[in-house]
This record gives sequence, C-alpha cells and structure tokens, in this order.
Amino acid sequence: MSLFSFIAKQFVDVIQWTEDEPGVLAYRYPMQDQEIQNGAQLVVREQQRAMFLDEGKFADKFDAGTYTLSTNTLPVLTYLRNWDKFFESPFKADIYFFSLREQLDRKWGTPQPVTVRDKEYGALRIRAHGIYSYSLNDTEKFWAKLVTNAETYTVGDLDGQLRSLIMTTMAAALGRSPVPFVDMASQQDVLSKQLQDVIAPAFVDYGLELRSFYVQSISLPEELQQH
Repeated sequence: MSLFSFIAKQFVDVIQWTEDEPGVLAYRYPMQDQEIQNGAQLVVREQQRAMFLDEGKFADKFDAGTYTLSTNTLPVLTYLRNWDKFFESPFKADIYFFSLREQLDRKWGTPQPVTVRDKEYGALRIRAHGIYSYSLNDTEKFWAKLVTNAETYTVGDLDGQLRSLIMTTMAAALGRSPVPFVDMASQQDVLSKQLQDVIAPAFVDYGLELRSFYVQSISLPEELQQH
C-alpha cells in the first residue's frame, strides 16, 4: 500500500444511522475509502436492525443496542473470513441498516375497474380505495427480494409493488368467497378485516408484516347501485 493510499484511507470508529429522512426502509452504510477497526462501535437505534454481509452472504445481524465489534460480536463474519482466534483489523464489509417502524397511511386503489365475480349478479366491475400500514420484520428476506445492492430503499420504491400485490390478491380472494360481494361491500369494516387476513400472507413473502388494512370506499356499477 502506498503512503498516499494509507493516508487517504479512513478508519471507522462509530457506525450508526440517524434516519435523517423519513420513509427509508433500508440504508447501506457508506464504506468507500473506509475500513473498520477492531473495537469499533456499532450503534443500532430503537426500531432499527443492522446486518453485515460478506461478498453477498448474510453474516451477523444486530438488534437495538451498542456493540463493540470483535470476534465475539461478529461470529459469523469471523467464520466466513477464517479469522479463527484473531480479528483481522482493519477490514471492510457491507453494512445495512433497516427501519422497523410501522409505515402508516399508505394508499391503495384501483386505477382501473377490477372485475369481481358475485354469486348473485355475476361479473362486476368495481373501483375501490383505502389505506394500509406495514412494518419490516424479516430483514434477510427483504434484502434478498427487494434491496440487493441499492444504496437506499424507500417506501416510495415499494409502493407500486405492494399496490399491485393488493389488487391481484384482493380480486382472487373476492372471486373465491362464498359470500356475495354486494353483501360484503355493505359492511366495509367486515370486508376490511377479511381482506387483511387474505392479503397478509403475500406481504410475508417480502419480509413484511401487514399491520392494518382499510377499505374506505367502493364504487359499484351504476345499475347495481340503483337496484
């Protein structure tokens, strides 16, 4: 290593994420021209989780707390790097922070009418919209499915994917229901709970938990409303 390279390199003493911007679900700690020393501090705030990766492989993860980085606190990375008894200092690794906060007031809706089969009236083209909330609870699955090499991943990046998932799952569930859709639509609180139970497993596939789901309005075909 040249003298200039050694001087230009910075050694990280404290690794933390202050969540300066709202709506960020995943944040990769910037490690360009930086290396981590033995004894460096990792600070994981409340409603956060941190994860170390080594060449794309999941290594150690940390819940809220303050940690001194060593072979004791990084057992998986120690194994992957074959450090055995001695911590190789300094070193580089990919570090991601995740926000576990509940993401509130996310909106869903039907940009185009959705066809739902009703037991009594047959195929109905409806419009509907509402709000939902979710939180991240499986960081490894979330990273593998959605984040991969992104510097940050936000609720805005995820909104379109979740709206499509909601629409697809909702239409399929209503089509299979033994209860006529018109009867369900007259009780939006009951319909909201039924849809939440059906849609929640699809969120799990992305490492997310659907915390709430509400139907705020439903537009039936005009002739059916008159009937």
